[in-house]
Amino acid sequence: MTDLNLLERLTRAFGVSGDEGEIRDLIRREAEPYADDITVDPMGNLLVHRAGPGPKVLLAAHMDSVGVMVTHYEKEGVLRFAPVGGLDPATMLQTPVRFKNGLRGLISCDDNKLGKELKCADLFLDIGAKDKTEAETLVSPGDTAAYDAPFFQTGNRVVSPYLDDRAGCGALLAVLRALGERKNDLYFAFTTQEEVGTRGAGPAGFAVRPDYAIVVDVTCPDDIPGALHEGTTALGKGAAVKVMDHSVICHPEVVERLCRLAEEKNIPAQRDVLTCGGTDGGPISRSRTGIKTGGVSIPCRYTHAPTELIDLDDFSACVDLITAFCESEL
Repeated sequence: MTDLNLLERLTRAFGVSGDEGEIRDLIRREAEPYADDITVDPMGNLLVHRAGPGPKVLLAAHMDSVGVMVTHYEKEGVLRFAPVGGLDPATMLQTPVRFKNGLRGLISCDDNKLGKELKCADLFLDIGAKDKTEAETLVSPGDTAAYDAPFFQTGNRVVSPYLDDRAGCGALLAVLRALGERKNDLYFAFTTQEEVGTRGAGPAGFAVRPDYAIVVDVTCPDDIPGALHEGTTALGKGAAVKVMDHSVICHPEVVERLCRLAEEKNIPAQRDVLTCGGTDGGPISRSRTGIKTGGVSIPCRYTHAPTELIDLDDFSACVDLITAFCESEL
């Protein structure tokens, strides 16, 4: 059963790359009852240790999100911004945003760009300021804002901003709660700055020095009209066992073990080959002399848009498969 209340709180917590404090604090509170030790490294990664006698396993999900950063003011009181992470201007028009201090606003574009192909430079934030002077009292260059779209359930699916990758964080918290016998030495890494170049994951992998790593992220499905066939998954068909993305080719031993566990335990699963986009799997797999790295993905439509969509059965299957891996003899 998916904890929808927790998933909503995770997606609502502020955590634009470089300012992950609020989401990190929430995850820490949720993990503490199940952890033997919790640390935060200089990159801001949250590392949760669940000690066990077997090989060392690193489970990673990034807690940061895309967003926008204020760069300067216009005389009319609106704000220009730079993207933090990969953004598609076509999906952003009239989207509400919020700053960490609670200030809210709206993304719009220059009038002469309406109906044309947009760049982020054509967009602005309208925070309701009457002029530049008032805007300067409300926000400063370098302040970041996050999407402020709603969280809701429709059928067996959830729509929300930042399911990439708060769904992955929620899955790891569910695994942490579900674990039974401690056969392996488990480290749960909730990483920073994935959306701006997978910057936090490498240091986390270097510090933990695991024997195996499983990266939990969303993946782009191939199940909507006009899909570009950049992925191989579909919503509702189960946990996506990653084979490859733009950053990593997963270790065959890990891929085979995950697929075998899914079959043995009757967990719905599918194979995930993604020809666009990367994950924390890249830097983790290259850490030190190399880590046997795999991935369990959650198919997610409309990634990086103000609203994303996942299937709750896929989420549950991911939790079950990761838990099975953690409890298996490695």
